[in-house]
Amino acid sequence: MDAHRQPAGRRPAAFIRDFMSNEASGGILLMVAAALALVVANSPLSAAYFDTLHTYVLGLSIGHWINDGLMAIFFLLVGLEIKREMLDGQLSTWSCRILPGVAAAGGMLVPALVYLAFNAGNPATVNGWAIPAATDIAFALGVLSLLGPRVPVSLKIFLTALAIIDDLGAVIIIALFYTADLSLPALGVAALLLAALIGLNRFGVRTLLPYLVLGAGLWGAVLLSGVHATLAGVTLALTIPLRPSSGAAADPHAPLLRLEHGIHPWVAFLIVPVFGFANAGVSFAGMDASILTGSLPLGIALGLFLGKMVGVFGTAWLTIRLGFANMPAGANTAQLYGVALLCGIGFTMSLFIGALAFPTSPELGDAVKVGVFAGSILSATAGAVVLRLVSGKDAAPALQAAGIDRGV
Repeated sequence: MDAHRQPAGRRPAAFIRDFMSNEASGGILLMVAAALALVVANSPLSAAYFDTLHTYVLGLSIGHWINDGLMAIFFLLVGLEIKREMLDGQLSTWSCRILPGVAAAGGMLVPALVYLAFNAGNPATVNGWAIPAATDIAFALGVLSLLGPRVPVSLKIFLTALAIIDDLGAVIIIALFYTADLSLPALGVAALLLAALIGLNRFGVRTLLPYLVLGAGLWGAVLLSGVHATLAGVTLALTIPLRPSSGAAADPHAPLLRLEHGIHPWVAFLIVPVFGFANAGVSFAGMDASILTGSLPLGIALGLFLGKMVGVFGTAWLTIRLGFANMPAGANTAQLYGVALLCGIGFTMSLFIGALAFPTSPELGDAVKVGVFAGSILSATAGAVVLRLVSGKDAAPALQAAGIDRGV
């Protein structure tokens, strides 16, 4: 018997631990959930699937509990990551922020312009301009991680930083442009709860329970205020302490880090896949190929595939050429282009913004999903192929054959 072989009884548990520790696993699980939703939505279970999502529990449909409730925890994690990276991580200095910041800005502006080029004259669809502006960090990093060590770590750091800034931009867009009629009393309650959370931080309270209790109240107040409830998650995250005192180094046992590590597996392996399963289902019954040529799905698909690539790569390349930032260590122009293609994977955030843009139109909602699927699949496939060709020991012949410059 091989001495290094694990006993049969331990293999499943070891596999599960390895799977959950792999950064690509969350993206893989999201892909599986989305594929399963498509299968169910086009099967005899279709009616049960859609009826369940529209079933009301405690005043909200199950679909709303997922999109407004569970996704608030997703945005809480996003907020925790943004704060950590801005204070003590990859975005802690201006020199580190320049390249991913400029690339993220270009990667939000150009896709929106591409979408508007197809939809500016259509009042029914123009509100979806922000749908292709967001990058799905789990999906994109999942594809990048599947390529293994042939891709420099610096590019993974660049993509992570870019996606975090991208998420921050998406949060701001949701707050400014996808807010319903406001309730001033509810906003007042939310403001008081936010003040209490800031007070806990200022007085050095490091126990998580009071933050979470007030955060739950903040979520309820924001939900009733007309501002999208998920923004409560980001707001709560910004009040969770990272440092013991102003100017001190981050504590490895800080409340922010404990909360981030505690909820990350739940978000990656439960909340995001559940969101994908609940929102990716679209019935193709009665559809024909002409849906792909409609201004809404075409604007989204090309916004993600072309807009993201041009916006991210163009601004990043120009910033490097002008000397304002350096190429990520060990990377080259062709690899940067491949990562820019991966930024067109807009799955989770794009579906989320699409649901906010067209909350009362199932037809437009289905068109959004078709556009997001098309753009994300094209971006993932093209990005993976390019990075496979331009990375690793076998890259040079492929680059020469394609006429691509591998240098900086």
